Amino acid sequence: MSGEDDSSGWQLTESDPGVFTELLKTLGVPLVVDDLYSLDAGSLAEFQPIHALIFLFKWVSTPSASTSGQEDSDFPGFFAHQTVNNACATLAVMNALGNIPSLPMAPQLSELINFSNGMDPQTRGMVITSSDWLREAHNALSPPSAISLDGLGLPKQTEDAYHFIVYLPSMGCVYELDGLKNHPIKHGAYEEKGEGWLAKAREVIEARIGTYPPGSLEFSLLALHEDPIPALQKSLTEVQASGNHAAAEEILIKLANENAKRERWTFENSLRRHNYFGFIHGLLLALAKGGKLESAKQSATKALSERKAKRKEQGGDLMEED
Repeated sequence: MSGEDDSSGWQLTESDPGVFTELLKTLGVPLVVDDLYSLDAGSLAEFQPIHALIFLFKWVSTPSASTSGQEDSDFPGFFAHQTVNNACATLAVMNALGNIPSLPMAPQLSELINFSNGMDPQTRGMVITSSDWLREAHNALSPPSAISLDGLGLPKQTEDAYHFIVYLPSMGCVYELDGLKNHPIKHGAYEEKGEGWLAKAREVIEARIGTYPPGSLEFSLLALHEDPIPALQKSLTEVQASGNHAAAEEILIKLANENAKRERWTFENSLRRHNYFGFIHGLLLALAKGGKLESAKQSATKALSERKAKRKEQGGDLMEED
C-alpha cells in the first residue's frame, strides 16, 4: 500500500456482486455473491448456506484497525499473501475458495491451488499473482483505460485505500484471512447450533466496524453462497408434481427475481467492458462544432468542484483497492 505503482498489471475492481459472481463463473465455481445490507439473522438466512463473508473496509494504519483475534501460524488451510497492489479482491476470493471442501472448480483453478500446496503464504501469493489467466479473469471486468495521464506532471491526489478480507469457518473456528497479515487470524470457536459460524462472525465484524467513527459508511459486506437457482428449479419440479400450485407460484416469483438479477448483472458487466472513448470523442466534436464546448467545460468544472467539496465534507475521497 504505497505510492509506487506495484500493480504488476492488475487493475482496480469494484466491490460489486455482479463482478464477483462473473469472476466465480470464469473460475468454474458454482457459487454466487450477493450484497449484505445487514448482519441480522433474517438477512443472513436468505442466502444460506453461506461459505464465506467478503468484507471491504477503509484501511487505516492505526491500532484501532487491529482485530481481537490471535494469529495462527499453524493454520493448515489455504492462505496467500497479497504481493501486488490491486489484486486483493481476487486474492480474497482465492483465500475463500481454497478453504471450501469438495468445491467444484475449473481445471486451471484446481491446478493452481494444488500446485501451491505446501508453499508458504508469501510464495503462494506470488504464484497466484503471477498467473496470467487469473489476472486476465480479474481484469476482464475492469473499465478499459483509453487515456493515460502519466507524464503530464499533474499533482497526485491522496486517495483512501480500501481492502478486501475474508471471514470463514475452518476446523470449528472462525478465521479472518487478510493477505496483508503474516498469518490467518483465529477468532475462536463457534457453536454448530443456531446460526453456526455466522453468529461468531457477526460479533467480530460488528466489533471491527465499531472502531470507526459513528456513522461511517466506509464498508461493504458480501456473502459468498450457493447458487439458489438449481435448488429453486428442483423444488419447483417437486411442488408442481405434487399439485401444490400456491407453493409453485412462490418459487416462480423467487426464480424470476433471481433471473432478473442475473440479467441486470450481465448488462452492468457489459457496460464495464465497453470502451467509451469513441463516444466521448464524437460528443466533444459535436459540442465544439455547435459552439457549446466551452460552456460544457465550465459546467463540468463547476460540478467537479462541488463534488470534491462534498467529499471533503464527508471526510472521504476516491476509493481504490490497496
